[in-house]
Amino acid sequence: MKALYFAWVRERIGRAEEELSPPPEVATVGELIAWLKSRDEAYALAFENAAVIRTAVDKAHVRHETPIAGAREIAFFPPMTGG
Repeated sequence: MKALYFAWVRERIGRAEEELSPPPEVATVGELIAWLKSRDEAYALAFENAAVIRTAVDKAHVRHETPIAGAREIAFFPPMTGG
């Protein structure tokens, strides 16, 4: 699946996108975030407060409990402000 990173998530990780192949036991968005955090310090910093990270699976906004099976694209972005 393709992962897309936006705003300060992208800045902290140092890339805008990448292809991911998480292990089979990673079944939900929340588990994917936990797995990403374990990869290295940049991911740990980007996802240190996972509760504020918003996620879209195949362009639909989802909760962290959402299964990722069959997802083609997962986007991660911080909360947005402005008007």
